[in-house]
Amino acid sequence: MTTLTAAASTDHYADINGIKLHYLDYGSAGRRQMLCLHGGAAHAHWYDYVAASFTPDHHVRSLDLRGHGDSAWAEQHTYAWKVYSDDIHALEEKLDLRNYVLIGHSMGGMVSLVHAATHPERIGALVIVDSVMLMPMERVDRMQAFGEKPPTTYAAREELIARYRLEGGEKPLAAPEVLQRMAFHSSKQEPGGRWRHKADRKVYANFQQIAGMPMWSKIKVPALVIRGGAHSPRFTPDVMKEIHTMAPQVQVATVTDSDHHVTLDNPHGFVEVVQKFLRGVTL
Repeated sequence: MTTLTAAASTDHYADINGIKLHYLDYGSAGRRQMLCLHGGAAHAHWYDYVAASFTPDHHVRSLDLRGHGDSAWAEQHTYAWKVYSDDIHALEEKLDLRNYVLIGHSMGGMVSLVHAATHPERIGALVIVDSVMLMPMERVDRMQAFGEKPPTTYAAREELIARYRLEGGEKPLAAPEVLQRMAFHSSKQEPGGRWRHKADRKVYANFQQIAGMPMWSKIKVPALVIRGGAHSPRFTPDVMKEIHTMAPQVQVATVTDSDHHVTLDNPHGFVEVVQKFLRGVTL
């Protein structure tokens, strides 16, 4: 792997639908806009290692979804697909996002799909990264049970970072320095001095199954589906065949040497397939 460098960014906050949402701005103002959404229990820094490759042509921002990262926690019932989409819609209007590129990974990919199906008017291109089109109910039940448990806390930030692990992949592929950076930005000190993960566990307690497949019939913009490695169970050939019956314009690309967390596992591979897709898109 070539040298990895995290992109510089500035922190910004916006009052959206009654709560304060945080986003990173990697630059460059005045260029075609791009908004990136992370997966469950993750945060905006998931795009630190790919953003700099897009800023020559795009104004890149990465959002912390409500209950994640440095965005505010919210009432449990608001951790819902429609509300996440409403947040994106309000942010679009506040930042005047028009004809922009929307990228979403995992849970953020489903949020992006829901949003593109319900509020298509401002989106110019869509990229969905290794998302599940229908979460099995047994997994939903496990996630809800996890969300009801009290959060684990740690005496020191270093302990949290040392115990940090990525979920959703079969094997760890991200470089150690990448994982350490994600762990650092996942940690927050409580008033009593102990450390915990920033993500609100109630996100999982309120997790609901949603069928993503039917939404593809409403996707009319250019779109790219990215598989996290050749053996990804999420976008199988059968799944892609079904998607293409409803949205024949959708392209698919596999990022080799990666697992589920594509932007961390193989940032250069992710950039390569997205740039190739965007070169063929007229926005």
